[in-house]
Amino acid sequence: MSQANDDSHDGQQDVVESIVPLMPIVLPVAGGILIFLLAFIAVFMA
Repeated sequence: MSQANDDSHDGQQDVVESIVPLMPIVLPVAGGILIFLLAFIAVFMA
């Protein structure tokens, strides 16, 4: 337990770290699609 925690992956990039810079684009687009689908379902069911 006294050893240092070395998380180096020797050139491998974490999947989460590669997605994080895209969040300002992905979240609004996904939100818009979700709102459109929910509105479509509400109109279709009415």
